[in-house]
Amino acid sequence: MRSLVYYVASTIDGFIAAPDGAFEFFGPEPEVARHLATHWPQTFPTFAHPQLGIDRPQGRFDAVLMGRATYEPALKLGIASPYAHLKQYVFARSLPPSDDPAVEIVSSDAVAFVRDLKQQPGGDIWLCGGGRLAGQLLPEVDELMVKVNPIVAGSGIPLADRPFDLQHFTLVDATPIGAGVVMLRYSR
Repeated sequence: MRSLVYYVASTIDGFIAAPDGAFEFFGPEPEVARHLATHWPQTFPTFAHPQLGIDRPQGRFDAVLMGRATYEPALKLGIASPYAHLKQYVFARSLPPSDDPAVEIVSSDAVAFVRDLKQQPGGDIWLCGGGRLAGQLLPEVDELMVKVNPIVAGSGIPLADRPFDLQHFTLVDATPIGAGVVMLRYSR
């Protein structure tokens, strides 16, 4: 069975973006970018691969899940398939179907869709964001990979936007990757 992995950058106080959705403040610093390009090349948008020296992004993922707000910045730049090296599922009720065969707009129940997707053959599934989608899918998340940045935001889009409902994970690894960023890996 495929695993759902929520791989995301966060502030120390648990925000993945500013209240307006901006996330550029995360950087990354050059040493962090090098580490991520080496260990997590699939998580960079396809258009960034040449600048980062990524030839063929190998790794554990063959699919990525995004909410509408996570997908829209690429659309505004005219990029319909930001992660063309992965099968992309965008959860949005008001977007029309995509003309790109690598992008599927999903308007059905996210939890039921992901439960079915996890049963299909393939690699692991990357939950890219945002906070509302992560909140809906948190009970289905098998692994959390949180890049904790040395920033306190005070408010913004939370890591998982959902009502109070404790979800327990076990810390598997904590790796400093440079510039004060620590990669925390949790599993169910």
